[in-house]
Amino acid sequence: MGKFEINKDNAGEFRFNLKAGNGQVILSSEGYTTKAACDNGIESVRKNSQDDARFERKVAKNGKHHFNLKAGNGQVIGSSQMYADSSGMENGIKSVATNAPDAGVDDNS
Repeated sequence: MGKFEINKDNAGEFRFNLKAGNGQVILSSEGYTTKAACDNGIESVRKNSQDDARFERKVAKNGKHHFNLKAGNGQVIGSSQMYADSSGMENGIKSVATNAPDAGVDDNS
């Protein structure tokens, strides 16, 4: 079972990571100025992760694959790590879609 972890960075912004059951980070957020905005970001991930069209698949200049999860308004709400190939990236997307809806929240902020 996955979980969201909320942390506060050195700049005082709130960020979350979605971790798979094995503890691996599968999605990371942008920085939020308030905890409430961070909580809204988590809810947006829960909702938008169920729509495959919200995943923007990308290839970096170095050939590695990664993805962004976008809200209905097109704003990026989370980004993945880099994957060696497209199949790894697709597995990451499936993991986000599987873990996000029921993931608990650990607030470490």
